[in-house]
Amino acid sequence: MGKVIAIANQKGGVGKTTTAMNLAASLAVLEFKTLVIDADPQANTTSGLGHDPKNIDTSIYECMVDGIDISTIILKTEIENLDLVPSHIDLVGAEVEMINLDNREEKMKGVISDVRGNYDFVIIDCSPSLGLITINALTAADSVIIPVQCEYFALEGLGKLLNTIKIIQTRLNPNLEIEGILLTMYDVRLRLSNQVVDEVKMHFKNLVFETIIPRNVRLSESPSFGLPVIAFDADGKGAVAYLNLANEIATKNGMEKVK
Repeated sequence: MGKVIAIANQKGGVGKTTTAMNLAASLAVLEFKTLVIDADPQANTTSGLGHDPKNIDTSIYECMVDGIDISTIILKTEIENLDLVPSHIDLVGAEVEMINLDNREEKMKGVISDVRGNYDFVIIDCSPSLGLITINALTAADSVIIPVQCEYFALEGLGKLLNTIKIIQTRLNPNLEIEGILLTMYDVRLRLSNQVVDEVKMHFKNLVFETIIPRNVRLSESPSFGLPVIAFDADGKGAVAYLNLANEIATKNGMEKVK
């Protein structure tokens, strides 16, 4: 059974989508069969991996609300071993439509269960909220990666997210673990960036990934070309950082790395 990892933080602009698409692509390059699920109505992971959300007729929304078989909507990407379950703006309405459904927090878990055995990793890109879709993702996941940007107010809202995770562990998903806290948008030239790194490591110690994601122009540019950074600028700092993160996660989970 593939390991399901949610990328979550209700704070916007911390690098969730950048991490979801580039971590998934890096795992695929390491020859792990990987599925990335775009569970954000903004559908940036969908467009960032080369598919126009305007042309998406069936998405994760229809799977959760209407019971569509997820295997029928999986899309291929430019990266070998990397598949995509797309999103579109209709996902915004899913929370309203699901509110009266039985076991509404477990809809995504049921959807994913049909295909997770076909993959080594399933990566879920969550929306910047702690709404019902994010709760579904955390209920479906084995673990969660929390991106934290190396900027002022970095820890703002983190306590609320950790409290939500604790509630989900207690009530919905006792097996949910924190895969790690990922420091993003690091600028070695800024004293503030280094202060944030020190502060996060002091607070969370071993929960913090060794890999730190730098600020990188090519990392920001690649989605506009419909490509993950490893297919856009393979030797750049951004691509190398996400490849290191993929290796770190593979090692942590006892999975053999490709030599």
